[in-house]
Amino acid sequence: MWAVRFDLNDYSIPHTHVRRVLSVLADPHEVRIVDGAEVLAVHRRSYDKGAQVEVAAHVQALVEQKRAARQHRATDRLAHAVPASQTLLARAAERGANLGAITSALIRLLDRNSAADLQAAILEALERDVPHPNAVRLALEHRREQRGQAPQVGLVLPEHVQRRDAPVRPHALETYDQLKERSDD
Repeated sequence: MWAVRFDLNDYSIPHTHVRRVLSVLADPHEVRIVDGAEVLAVHRRSYDKGAQVEVAAHVQALVEQKRAARQHRATDRLAHAVPASQTLLARAAERGANLGAITSALIRLLDRNSAADLQAAILEALERDVPHPNAVRLALEHRREQRGQAPQVGLVLPEHVQRRDAPVRPHALETYDQLKERSDD
């Protein structure tokens, strides 16, 4: 949350006004945050210590901007690595599909396959007029079978198992000889 601190409490402001010099106008009942003549936020004054006073619209606007930025980042990565993905997304949008879910699925496929294989699979799905990640996944599996490769298995291990299998750096064994020599003395 982006906030202005006043009287030991934090009052939310729109994320578009971060890192600006703002003014706080307070009376016994409310706190107003202004940018010049523009009133950015009006909050009920809190006499608590360390309270976070938020306007739901401020938080929601920030969440939406971050979601949009994440979506564009994934879409840009797809467009750069697999140009046919843009056509697939456009055709899926025409059919009212959830573009966020499709983008996420294509990113996961890109993480597990080469860009060239994914490009060919998307083109095959488009040729069949099925702009959906499942059609792309089936085309990738079909290509893998034709090459005689085993199917991919996505395996996500829990963190404690990943830590257990972490590489161990060996140390010099001479330290054990020194310990033995000391015990002999």
